[in-house]
Amino acid sequence: MVPVYQGYKNLIIGVFISNILFSQIAVSDETISDLYLGDNWVHQIQTSPQNNYRLENGDLLLGNQDYQSISFSGYRLPTRGEDLPNKNDYCPTVAELKEDMHIMAAMGIKLLRTYDTQFFDHATRLLEAISQLKQANPDFEMYVMLGAWIQCEGAYTDKVDHTKEDEKTNIAEINAAIELAAKYPDIVKIIAVGNEAMVTWQAHWVSSEIILKYVQYAKDAKTNPINGHLLPKNVLLTSSDNFAVWGAEEQYRKESLTKLLNEIDFISLHTYPFHDTHWNPGFWQLSEEESKNSPEAIAHLSMTAAFEHAVNQYNLVKDYLEQTDIIKPIHIGETGWATVDDHIYTTPGSGATDEIKMKLYYDAINQWAFQNNISCFYFEAFNEPWKGGELGSESHFGLFTVDGKAKYALWDLVDKGTFNEINRGGNPIVKTYNGNIDLLYQDLLLPAIKKD
Repeated sequence: MVPVYQGYKNLIIGVFISNILFSQIAVSDETISDLYLGDNWVHQIQTSPQNNYRLENGDLLLGNQDYQSISFSGYRLPTRGEDLPNKNDYCPTVAELKEDMHIMAAMGIKLLRTYDTQFFDHATRLLEAISQLKQANPDFEMYVMLGAWIQCEGAYTDKVDHTKEDEKTNIAEINAAIELAAKYPDIVKIIAVGNEAMVTWQAHWVSSEIILKYVQYAKDAKTNPINGHLLPKNVLLTSSDNFAVWGAEEQYRKESLTKLLNEIDFISLHTYPFHDTHWNPGFWQLSEEESKNSPEAIAHLSMTAAFEHAVNQYNLVKDYLEQTDIIKPIHIGETGWATVDDHIYTTPGSGATDEIKMKLYYDAINQWAFQNNISCFYFEAFNEPWKGGELGSESHFGLFTVDGKAKYALWDLVDKGTFNEINRGGNPIVKTYNGNIDLLYQDLLLPAIKKD
């Protein structure tokens, strides 16, 4: 990361160092409130009991501020050992996952989403970890949106065929999801069939017909056992995918998508303004006049634009549902902001990666989601080194570093003692930058200037 805040260091003095400075650059409450989705959507559709999970205590799980959600994997090593016979040695252990659950629970997280059931032992170990924690403490609450990975034939090879599915893998994934949901009915409340499995820029994409097939397959398992396992009747079914897939772009508006929308209980929508700072940067890049502002003003402008970009993508899907008379809640299955990059998102590049921008985005998107009864599975809990190497952005979406340091978005929780006596890998939960706001602001990047 190339620091661009040099020269402004002297601005960060006295009381200006902390809350006063941050309040100047945060996305305003007024901006967030102005993007309210309307009483009918928020109080009728988003909280519709028929498209939600009612817990034993009577609470609705989705769109409920008391049940905050997050995307979780928790792989700690530089590799997952995909091609090794002992690959599960690289998977988090039950003990490590219990550590992570304590951290998540301390934050108020009660709902996690996962991504696959078969490639590694992650899902089974996670469910066992939660089960053990519940046995030790009956008041411990953690629920799971269990992901079943769906892919095309030859995915991630030179023989990829998007017109066909990898039926062997897909059936094993969905069967395992059904079995795990049956084994842990007190934990698994949702099954997500596919992760970015329809958007055509992914290497494993399939048609919406394939996702529909497996949603219907899982739904049928509620009355007809699969390998002796009945899927509990109240388990919700969805698919997690990019906003474009859910009708925001014309190419995906097929009859099979309409059928899929009618089969699922809710939409799990992905929106990534972070990635769009490079791939669709019109909202992000600065004009010559804007570039003359102070770094604080620029941070406020750019992250307000990023937040509004995410809401606009959500609204494209909402508008499509209203145009087609389909009534379904929309929750955010993924959104996030990386804090480090060594390529297109740093400087030179889009200038997007730093912890200040993460906090601005994290706070704004969560506040908006709370106001609109939207569950936001923020991506993600912890950095995962295997995804993008030491400096690649994909390794740095976590709210925590891999060794358990809380990024700026969570410094206030550290100050409150939220993580006292909680460790990750033997490390106490402390602030990044040793809590030095001066050092933090030296790494603030500025967006690129628009080219004529």
